[in-house]
Amino acid sequence: MLKPFYQDALIEAGCDEAGRGCLAGAVYAAAVILPKDYQNDLLNDSKQLTEKQRYLLREQVECDAIAWAVGVVDEKEIDKINILRASILAMHRAVEQLKVQPGYLIIDGNRFMPYKKLPYSTIVKGDGKYLSIAAASILAKTYRDDYMNRLHEEYPYYDWKKNKGYPTKKHREGIKQHGPSPYHRITFNLLGDGQMELFPEMSTDKK
Repeated sequence: MLKPFYQDALIEAGCDEAGRGCLAGAVYAAAVILPKDYQNDLLNDSKQLTEKQRYLLREQVECDAIAWAVGVVDEKEIDKINILRASILAMHRAVEQLKVQPGYLIIDGNRFMPYKKLPYSTIVKGDGKYLSIAAASILAKTYRDDYMNRLHEEYPYYDWKKNKGYPTKKHREGIKQHGPSPYHRITFNLLGDGQMELFPEMSTDKK
């Protein structure tokens, strides 16, 4: 069973991101503040849930949370500042939008940069340990999936409806046949080897 909070002295928000390892599209992050006595036995790391479970839980979280918000950093920003910084920036943007400002943050993973002067803790596999991080993982994942499904309608040959931008064989075959889309992260290894040599016209170093 997941724990309700990391510390109980301050209002605590759990944060997580989705889409960090993708070849295309924005990275999404969510921040969630749950009631201190909150219980939900179904909440878990979004990767351990079915798609149907994730969307049902998203409705529950949005209804039950004291506050929740989603932050986004698009592929162009990712290429400029790198994916780690972009993931952290997306979390900052999510926290900034919370209608109730937290006094403490718990972050999934082991890397973070301070948001204002808020104290925080990074927790490896935190989405499988704390309810608020699990809730954030579900929101980030489902909102990003919705976004990639919309992009799929525009560019169906990358199979984004199924792979959500992750580096599957079919995704890379689509890049090889059609070239990268405007939503691809051009600083990523799009084909698995030597992508910048194949697409030199898209280099971010070009003046």
